[in-house]
Amino acid sequence: MSETVIGVIGGSGIYQIDGLENASWQEVETPWGKPSDAVLTGVLEGVKMAFLPRHGRGHVHSPSTVPYRANIDALKRLGVTDVISVSACGSFREEMAPGDFVVVDQFIDRTFAREKSFFGTGCVAHVSVAHPTCPRLSAACLEAAQDAGIKVHNGGTYLAMEGPQFSTLAESKMYRESWGADVIGMTNMPEAKLAREAELCYASVAMITDYDSWHPEHGEVDVTEIIKTLMGNAEKGRALVSRLPALLGAAREACPHGCDRALEYAILTAPDVRDPALMAKLDAVAGRIL
Repeated sequence: MSETVIGVIGGSGIYQIDGLENASWQEVETPWGKPSDAVLTGVLEGVKMAFLPRHGRGHVHSPSTVPYRANIDALKRLGVTDVISVSACGSFREEMAPGDFVVVDQFIDRTFAREKSFFGTGCVAHVSVAHPTCPRLSAACLEAAQDAGIKVHNGGTYLAMEGPQFSTLAESKMYRESWGADVIGMTNMPEAKLAREAELCYASVAMITDYDSWHPEHGEVDVTEIIKTLMGNAEKGRALVSRLPALLGAAREACPHGCDRALEYAILTAPDVRDPALMAKLDAVAGRIL
């Protein structure tokens, strides 16, 4: 049995956690550079929490420039065990309407301008992301959303695009009709992959702001409408997060799905030829196995 520390990565519109006791912003140094911002730490209903604004306060990082590796490393250094990603997205499904939430369980990664792994030359590792989110943590997010009175969809495929531009009509139709994606966003990849490499349970809550560009009655994405929906979603997102400590509890057992043991057999490079410089950078994310 260990201690639960909930890490929340807040997306567009979510820059705080309401009701945190002993709240303070902490600067965290990582070997992967500076995180998006300082991390807000505190205690909520007896459970330790850490909050990191993905884009930085004031929204200074575009989806492509978010320092994903530094963010995950910083949370790991602070003792986080469970990461909840909260982010805005567009919808490819009529029934998944603006204002609804989706507890994502699959991803299609179409990003191309980001560092996607902590590992590489000098220490090679391959983790499984067949099931990229943690079912236990996702179930808690679903229950928290339902308790908060939010219309929430259980399961969905998130198409991660590079951005920062929105989709063309042709792309939107392809993702929806040929690829079977349910929602589209710009930030959950490589975040989910890095969380798995760092042996962190990860759940994704996608907050729908628009219908992307495929919808014949909505046309192109209207940024003013997105922002209006975003503000309402942010309030609901905070309500969801505030219910997680009671659901997860302060004491934590090993993840039944093995998220916290993802590196058990993943590292292939022989110990005698591993790069010492890279090994030093991996002290937090892979310290348990190394």
